[in-house]
Amino acid sequence: MVILHHLNTFAAMNNNIQAPSPPITPPAHQECLSPALPSPNECNNKTMGEAQNRQPSPDRASRSSFSSIRENENTLTQTFTHSKVSHLDVDEEVVDDRTPEVTPGPSTLSKADTFNMIQTQFRPPLTQPNSRLRGYVAPADSFQGWKGIQVRGKLASRSFGDLTILNNVWGSPPKDPKNVKIRPGEAPIERLPAEILTAIISLLFLDVPPNGVTRRNIDLMSLLLTSKTLHLATLSTLYSQITIPHSRIFHKFLTHIAEHQTLGTIVRRLDFCHFNPSQLFSTAAERSQARNLTSETLLRCLELTPNLQEFLVQEHIDQDLSADVLRKLFLGLERMEALDFCGCTSTFFKESFTAIVTPDWPAQLSIRRLSLHKCLTLPSTVFEAILPRLTRLTHLDVAGTRITDAALMSIPYTARITHLNIAKCKLLSARGVIDFLGNHPAAQGLVYLSLATDARSHQLFDVQDISELIPILPTTLKSLSLKGSKMDPSHIDLLRPLTKHLEELAIGRSLILEDVNRLFVPDETDEIEKQLEWVPHTLKFLDLSDLWGNELDLVYLFNSRCAIMKPFSAPLEVVELAEDVFRRVVKSSATLQRMGWRTSEVGSRGWMVRQKSQDPSVPQDDGSRGWKMGAEAWGMRKIPVARAEVGGMYGSFMFGRKL
Repeated sequence: MVILHHLNTFAAMNNNIQAPSPPITPPAHQECLSPALPSPNECNNKTMGEAQNRQPSPDRASRSSFSSIRENENTLTQTFTHSKVSHLDVDEEVVDDRTPEVTPGPSTLSKADTFNMIQTQFRPPLTQPNSRLRGYVAPADSFQGWKGIQVRGKLASRSFGDLTILNNVWGSPPKDPKNVKIRPGEAPIERLPAEILTAIISLLFLDVPPNGVTRRNIDLMSLLLTSKTLHLATLSTLYSQITIPHSRIFHKFLTHIAEHQTLGTIVRRLDFCHFNPSQLFSTAAERSQARNLTSETLLRCLELTPNLQEFLVQEHIDQDLSADVLRKLFLGLERMEALDFCGCTSTFFKESFTAIVTPDWPAQLSIRRLSLHKCLTLPSTVFEAILPRLTRLTHLDVAGTRITDAALMSIPYTARITHLNIAKCKLLSARGVIDFLGNHPAAQGLVYLSLATDARSHQLFDVQDISELIPILPTTLKSLSLKGSKMDPSHIDLLRPLTKHLEELAIGRSLILEDVNRLFVPDETDEIEKQLEWVPHTLKFLDLSDLWGNELDLVYLFNSRCAIMKPFSAPLEVVELAEDVFRRVVKSSATLQRMGWRTSEVGSRGWMVRQKSQDPSVPQDDGSRGWKMGAEAWGMRKIPVARAEVGGMYGSFMFGRKL
């Protein structure tokens, strides 16, 4: 009877199921589309008519932004989309017009079929075979079970029909769901806790916007008009992270939060990494005339967003970063944690930054993550004034800047740096960097460390420096770049212990492929006991771009003696090559495919990538890691300061450009 009770319950639940609603289309991105915030009580026929004629939000995988490099969301490792002009591809087949196949349900079955389906038999109790009082009713022996029924539809399947008929035979008919009235605000989804409801709505949020001038945020805007509960829950998702692809969007956003100032308190991130100055205006004069985004309007925006925590800009708006804007960012926002000025090099930016650095600054700043990546024009005095005040610093990217040994050592001992990028910093000395990494308390928990240089123009570490550097590196490291350093075969023995916890490794020059191969297999000259104690590596990415020309022997690479391309070299997935070597490898693509590899390139970088296994039992790794802050591809050359999808100009600096 317990089994029968559960059958009746399950049948009643299925009988109450209504036809599912169409799936919600993912939104384009956050944008203020009207000067006034819509509310559930403001719906009218005009609004509903526009909503019906409006195009659906484009699919996430087809989006890209101006001059952007972004990761493709597919199963292939190390694949990117590189676009100079925004584009938006819309799938042609978005609606299935085919007539659904009708499967027989309770109302379409003949009496004979119904009889066969509901035929039952009485089972007496084992202790009293002759009793008709105690027993149970069960399906007949001819009943084939649910596994024997081919399920072709959803609610109109044979399983649902059979279960409904059996429920009507064995139990009371269920209540009509049409008679069940749900009062406003008491729908099941509206009764969820605010944290869970916000997490669900945030799945509709996209970091990467579509092309600049098309309407967006259709799904999130629709949620605003659904109910008061969903309206409030959607606001935090819609306004917490603002992405600005062009100046008109910024103007609409600023107008909106000026009229509804409480919305400005929700904003936590302003992201200009997708900003395209030529999306609407062909010249800088036209953009300046429009007055949508200027230093004055940007300062006004910062004043209306007092709880801002992350501010991300790039070289296309460095002319709008005045001294007042920079002073507001560093000193006027108490909760500011992340600043990114990637590629800002204009004279105006340099003069503004220099003007705000004064001795009367407070002793401590709230900044935790700071990126001045490729800010080539900032003087050393800026770093010597700012870094001593970053007492809670965790991420620092000063690649290509004029930072000095004194500025690096001035970082407070209370800082806990996990990500450090000092690539191509020509004013740093090898002795200063080694002393900092070996003795400074803030550098003992590093996860990402880039010491890369361009060997054609500058060398930071020689052979002796590398011999001193490698043993002092922390065991917490996951990514290490020694690109441009002068190395010799003796360093392989020093690198072997690091490969047991590193996932990314970029080696320097003066090595040959036979030397690199020793990272993956024990030496044949070692004793048997030592070979048996060999611990496999954990490398996912190997940068060989410092092996130029004939230094990388392709004959040896494809030879059976080389372990790099073999299946047992896993988990190695990506091998980066120099430009000239990559062009030679592309000509051997057929050989690569036979070995289970392929080529991939974006911008000036090229990789050999291991193909995914077709065996479903083999676990797949999408490349996402907590320390990569949203990136999935391997070999990033810029430290992200906010957790987000890779795209826009930041994607170009991370994966598409030379060092």
